[in-house]
Amino acid sequence: MEARPFSDTSFDRFLDEEKLMGSRCDTCGALFVPPRPLCIACGGSEMEWVKMRGTGTLRAFTCIAVGPPAMRQEGYGRARPYCTGVVELDEGCRVVARIEDVNTNDPQTISIGMPVTVMFLHRGEGPDKTTYLAFKPAEGSEP
Repeated sequence: MEARPFSDTSFDRFLDEEKLMGSRCDTCGALFVPPRPLCIACGGSEMEWVKMRGTGTLRAFTCIAVGPPAMRQEGYGRARPYCTGVVELDEGCRVVARIEDVNTNDPQTISIGMPVTVMFLHRGEGPDKTTYLAFKPAEGSEP
């Protein structure tokens, strides 16, 4: 793998490639997604890239009916809220991401503890292309 700095830009490039990457501290083994150049657990500065499996558990979520302009452009609003949540990856670290393929009009159908799997949301084209990190209910789990 090519050497990339531990930055948001590098993380976004990996998302464009449909890879969920994090950083691991060589000193204490702490994992971070998105990646960090310095370990907040021990202060170490020797980090390495780690590819995450992309599976985890939904630990918290909220459904948002009044969102920023980018979400309104995607058709979200009061009649169609979107969901964002905290996912604990199977590797142990947590990440905030969109939660897709759930009924945001009936949030009681969304379950804390639900198994989820990664998905990559590609928006735009050419130089305007952006990829967003999201998760959806894992196959066989009840959304």
